[in-house]
Amino acid sequence: MKLGATLYIRDTVQAVEFYKEAFGLTLGYHEKYPDGSFLHGALLRDGQEVFAVSESRNDAFVQTMLASNLKDARPTMSYSIDFGSKEEVEKAYALLAKEGTVLLPLGSLPWCSCCAEVVDRFGVYWYLWT
Repeated sequence: MKLGATLYIRDTVQAVEFYKEAFGLTLGYHEKYPDGSFLHGALLRDGQEVFAVSESRNDAFVQTMLASNLKDARPTMSYSIDFGSKEEVEKAYALLAKEGTVLLPLGSLPWCSCCAEVVDRFGVYWYLWT
């Protein structure tokens, strides 16, 4: 069994470029709406899909998610990425935190040497670690 994840967000064209830079991903299989936004955009690392994005057509839902995340409340789900190196965690953290909200600053915990929690500018809750 393989778990797949799709982020339903706004501004998917910007998000794809942002996540490619933050996480070292490439764009795989994708389909676009007539306006150029992504109906489905698979983001890959080493040829394997990490997650996909899809343009949310429900602004009220996206705004609710952004508002709830930015009040320092933890949503019911986070996207956890084990980078394998402290340098990759630091790079992703710097990019995500720049316009996002830091919930747990970069540091260590008993179970990992380097981690952080950030809600990015698209309203997605990330747990970054190595």
